[in-house]
Amino acid sequence: MEEKIEELWREIREVSLGNNGSIERLESPPTPLQFLKNFITPNKPCIISNSITHWPSLSLWANPSYLTQTLSSTTVSLHLTPTGAADSITTLPSSSSLCFASAHVQRVPFPEALRLINSSNPSKCVAYAQQQNDCFRSEYSSLAQDCDSDIRWATEAFGSEPEAVNLWIGNRYSSTSFHKDHYENLYAVVCGEKRFLLFPPTDVHRFYIRHYPAATYSYSEDTGEFALELEKPTRYVPWCSVDPFPSPENLEDEISKFPLYFNGPPPFECTVKAGEILYLPSMWFHHVRQSGEDGELTIAVNYWYDMQFDIKYAYFNFLQSIDYRNPTIPMMPEKLCEEIDSGPDDDDIR
Repeated sequence: MEEKIEELWREIREVSLGNNGSIERLESPPTPLQFLKNFITPNKPCIISNSITHWPSLSLWANPSYLTQTLSSTTVSLHLTPTGAADSITTLPSSSSLCFASAHVQRVPFPEALRLINSSNPSKCVAYAQQQNDCFRSEYSSLAQDCDSDIRWATEAFGSEPEAVNLWIGNRYSSTSFHKDHYENLYAVVCGEKRFLLFPPTDVHRFYIRHYPAATYSYSEDTGEFALELEKPTRYVPWCSVDPFPSPENLEDEISKFPLYFNGPPPFECTVKAGEILYLPSMWFHHVRQSGEDGELTIAVNYWYDMQFDIKYAYFNFLQSIDYRNPTIPMMPEKLCEEIDSGPDDDDIR
């Protein structure tokens, strides 16, 4: 069984994706039929240039004063963490056990949000405007005229309008841990750069998805300190255990804990620059970082389209159900497994 699954990892890269470790780039937007045939149906990512060059946002949003003036009377949801890693696995200070940590979310006027993002520092507090659930068409509706309401060739190919459109504003200190989404994702970078690590859904066993108790950060403006507390009642979240960028002193330990990740085929890496769109197919695992110097913003708009729950989804669920565990990996405690049996499924998360 192990050899067959590892052979699948190689075959997917060779037959469907090409084995050179790079994402295909298109110099112009595809027709809806080309996009459907060459990328949606084979569940294959690509980067598209020259599709949003007409957006006013490409020039306007590089000026923070424009954003501040346009959103001067708007209150937005700002996510605060001590390190810039929200929705990720971290250690509970009280017990040294692992948990799934969500950010402290604070409603603030946009000018204050932008100030906090610009002053972010991982030794104190990192602010990231990453509210999802269609925030671009709700909280940031004053900016709607600066971008298209959808990606038209993608909308025609998917046969539906976007389910949600989200705005992301952060700096180089914010990152997003490995996860997958049940959406087809068109990710348009407006300012700065986004750096992605991508893995196809067939690599699911390499991420050591475990169920972790959910916890949430709270932040005190008076002291500038964070506290991390478990949710009550206890809720378990299935999440990827792998950090692809461990510190040098922890590298050997991480490799020993997660050999399928570190010793398997390398990720597909890509940098999406301002004016480019990444097509991130549904169910692909992705890790995201941002580039830039202090004071530089990275801004992106992404369009989530509903995925088709077709045969590919059935294949993925079957593959995920296979109990493929390296014998050197500790099993979850029996008590935790019992609690997980009545916990949420992957479909309930994110």
